[in-house]
Formats: sequence, C-alpha cells, structure tokens
Amino acid sequence: MAATIKDIARVAGVSIATVSRVINQVGGYNEETEKKVLAVAKALEYRKNENARSLVQKTTKTIGVIMPEVTTAFYGDIIKGIEDVSFEHGYSVILTHAGMSGSRIHESINLMGERRADGLIIVSVELHEAEIESLSSLGIPFILLSTKTNREDAPYMKVDDFSAAYTAVHYLIENNHRMIGMAGAHPDDPIAGAPRINGYVKALQDHGIQVDLNLIKAGDFSFESGKRAMQEFIDHHAGITAVFCASDEAALGIISTCFENDIGVPGDISVVGYDNSKVSHMSIPPLTTVSQPLYEMGREGCLNLIGSIQNKLKIASKIIPHELVVRKSVKKLP
Repeated sequence: MAATIKDIARVAGVSIATVSRVINQVGGYNEETEKKVLAVAKALEYRKNENARSLVQKTTKTIGVIMPEVTTAFYGDIIKGIEDVSFEHGYSVILTHAGMSGSRIHESINLMGERRADGLIIVSVELHEAEIESLSSLGIPFILLSTKTNREDAPYMKVDDFSAAYTAVHYLIENNHRMIGMAGAHPDDPIAGAPRINGYVKALQDHGIQVDLNLIKAGDFSFESGKRAMQEFIDHHAGITAVFCASDEAALGIISTCFENDIGVPGDISVVGYDNSKVSHMSIPPLTTVSQPLYEMGREGCLNLIGSIQNKLKIASKIIPHELVVRKSVKKLP
C-alpha cells in the first residue's frame, strides 16, 4: 500500500500540516525539519498524487506543444529548449502533431483542453481565425514559435524570414554569383515558404539580376525536396552557379545529388542553407547557412509562457535576429 503524508508525519514525529508544507514547498518550517521529512518520505517511497493536487490548485503543471508532422530535424532544438525550461520550472511537456499542413490542428487543440494543459506552444503551424478562437476559448496562455498571425492577441516569436533569405542571397551575389537557384520552399506556405522566396526575389531585383521563375523549385524543406530540385536543375541544364535553400536539409539534398553526379561543392556549385541546425556542420563541405537561434527560441518562448501562467504576465511578440554562418560551401567567383 502506498505511503501517505499521515505515515510520514507519524514516522517523522511532526504534524500532517508540516509534512504537507514541506512536500509542497510552501515554507513555514526550518531546515532540520525539512531534511527529516524528506528523508522519511524517501525511505517510505512516497509519491505525490499530482492528479489530486492539480484539482485543488487548478493546475496540472503541464505545457502543451503542438507542431506539424516531423519531416526535418528543424524541430529538435526548439523542443529541447522548451523541455529544458519546463523541467527547470517543474513542468511536464505534452507533445502532439497537427498533421501535414496543420490538418489536425483542431483535434490537437481539443486534446490539450482535455488534458488541461496550463499553457500552449504552437510551433510552425499556420493558424487561421477559427484556430485562434479555439485557442482563446481554452482560457490559457499560448505563444506561437516560428509562425505568426495578424492578430495582436496571438503573441509570436520568429525570425524575419524575408530579411534572412535576402541576407543569404545577398551573400551569394557579393561572391559574384548571378545565376542563383532556390530550392526547398513552397509559395503556398505563407509562414516560411513565401517570405523566403520573396526575400530571394527581392535580393536579385535589387542587384539588377533578372528573376527566372524556372530557377525556383518548390519543396517542403526536406532532404528529398533538395535532391529533386538539384536533379531538375541538372536535367534542364539550368546553368546555375549557386543555390539558396530554404532549409539545411534541402541543402544536404542538393549536395547529395551533386555528389551523385560528380558536381563539386563549392567548386562547381555553391550552396547556402537555412536554420543552422545540427546537420549543417556535419555536411561535407560544412554548410554556410542562415542561423535561426532555435534552442534559444524554445527556451525564451517557454519562459515567457511560464511567466504568463504563474504571474499573469502579458506575452509580447518578438522578432528574433538572424545571422549568416559562413563555412565552406560557397566559392567566390572571379
């Protein structure tokens, strides 16, 4: 039979109220009493009934995370940042996938409501008015990471994808590349796809380079979409000297197809990625890429959410700065 706080009180020789205060860390006892109670609790293998506690306190000490189906390594660092902060503050994390293109977002939101999560983090899912209303109806704080809406009551944290893409393509142009392809993003994706494509286009236009839409290969940020794009460039004799990729995994797909076709990187083709995920420095050659501070985004977003849960603080939206990490995948042309 499981030990109770009555058992601990009896063995430790203190009141039940004192045991309760120590177990729940609410103060009102000295250090010696705390050590004695905790030692007895450990010896008796006492386990707190978190379900009963949550009913009294109206909190479950859980944070819900909703994200798309995982097709790339992009999410790993964000989730680690969320989990690290959650653990530090005594919260558990419930993770659910909203399906391809957020097709199951309503089910995911309903699930979090049923599980009585104290707050929600939505990662890289496009949200419409109906989804925002569903989130608001839960009556709990939420924050969007690497996505945004036009509603002021939906706080977000993300990089300016247009500006970051512009930075990457500008770097290629500075290295005298003018025939620059793009791979891995889809124009129908308003969160990350369209802004990165638009940044690519604007950088070319600002430098007097004619935009050839045939050099933009749509994709879903995956390794496979990069491979397909490079094969199309080869089959159609595109004549490009560089490719800007909407993700590091798409960039690795480009490099893989180049290897299969005896095309040197960066000797024959220069490649720039996006995210600065762990795979970027594992590639051969190491990948020049736009850095999103993914782990830091997860940590800061989760800290803001916990602040709102515990202290009713309003969460402010924030644009996270990006930077270009230069490695070995770009060659300067004469």
